[in-house]
Amino acid sequence: MVLCCIAGCDRLDFDGSRVLSRYALALEYDGRGFSGWQVQPQMPTVQAALAQAVSRMAGHPVRIFAAGRTDAGVHACRQVVHFDTEVQRPLTAWVRGVNSFLPPGVVVLWAKVVPDTFHSRFSAYARHYRYLLLSHPVRPALWAGRVGWVHQPLDLDAFTQAAALLLGTHDFSSFRAAECQAKTPVKTLHRLELSQQGNLLMVDFSADAFLHHMVRNLMGALLCVAKGSEKPEWITSLVAARNRTVAPPTFMPDGLYLTGVSYPAEFGLDTEPSERHGLI
Repeated sequence: MVLCCIAGCDRLDFDGSRVLSRYALALEYDGRGFSGWQVQPQMPTVQAALAQAVSRMAGHPVRIFAAGRTDAGVHACRQVVHFDTEVQRPLTAWVRGVNSFLPPGVVVLWAKVVPDTFHSRFSAYARHYRYLLLSHPVRPALWAGRVGWVHQPLDLDAFTQAAALLLGTHDFSSFRAAECQAKTPVKTLHRLELSQQGNLLMVDFSADAFLHHMVRNLMGALLCVAKGSEKPEWITSLVAARNRTVAPPTFMPDGLYLTGVSYPAEFGLDTEPSERHGLI
């Protein structure tokens, strides 16, 4: 039996059985053109576009798994996915080749062979998001759909005080969407940090995992404090209530970016948040 290792053919073991290879990809995408990550009937989604492109390159249907499901209108700088295939292609095929089949709003950054113990979702130990918020009397035009916007003056000291009360391990039920499928609302928020460049505010969130709409719901509550509607300590009462109905509405998706996913060093993946995009 000859082991087949020609690019483009099936991988065969010495006994003639087919061998699956697992690949990890990093993606970036502009969420404005998609109805979120997850496949939905008759709706354009990132998962559907990527699965179609990878399947064309592989020559067979491929199932795609992601580190996290982003909502409609939410962007990504470092979404991480994985898939299995029996065919062998050079890594450039999973990047430039797949990109040739993708719509303009999504692109593969890199591809890497990973062991079958790797799972884009379950191997991750932290996720990182950044919310870009324009604080300006006039709504954005060039940045429309890419930043959140508030026209009122903001008390950034109050915002920071309230944010500090959210750090640590809490039951975040008050910031959880009704349709959230997470097994537990208890998450550990490691980082919630505000920085500023002129009128543009950057809010960085890092946690072991996030609930559905959690970052946007936290932003909605923190902005109530920053606008002066509530005191910083009000955040503590929201957490204690563990009731979504007592918290403010979900804030707009426009400025939210999945900036990275943390994995154990053994996988050797370049998936941490990157500053190559400047503000994001």
